[in-house]
Amino acid sequence: MKILIDADACPRTVLQICRKSGREYRVPVWTVASYNHNINSDHHITVGDAPEEADLKILNLAEGGDIIVTQDLGLAAMVMGKGARCLSPLGKEYQSDTIDFMLELREIKARHRRAGGRTAGPQKRTADDDQRFEQSIRRMLTSD
Repeated sequence: MKILIDADACPRTVLQICRKSGREYRVPVWTVASYNHNINSDHHITVGDAPEEADLKILNLAEGGDIIVTQDLGLAAMVMGKGARCLSPLGKEYQSDTIDFMLELREIKARHRRAGGRTAGPQKRTADDDQRFEQSIRRMLTSD
């Protein structure tokens, strides 16, 4: 088992929680990001800045039983297909029975924006988000 983090858009507090939890449970933590990001990690992989390059690297590294941290629904769906578990930076574990609906909703919102519509952006990150994420990753690390 390893923790793989899509570090291109991952909050620093999430990276810190992952490193701390990884040390505590003796699980290696890998980060993947484009060369445009300065990431402090024991196992960091730098990729180019082409679209989806970090996602493809994570997909190639992911194995069944790994924990993937990403907010990218497409990447989440693909790594779940390989038997990995997937967690958002907000602490929500993606589930195979709802990921298709989430992808469809994302597409509907994108179509709406392309047509000139507006959608709400993400809310500001809170300490509760960090606490929820830490509880979720610890639960995943201790479950079979």
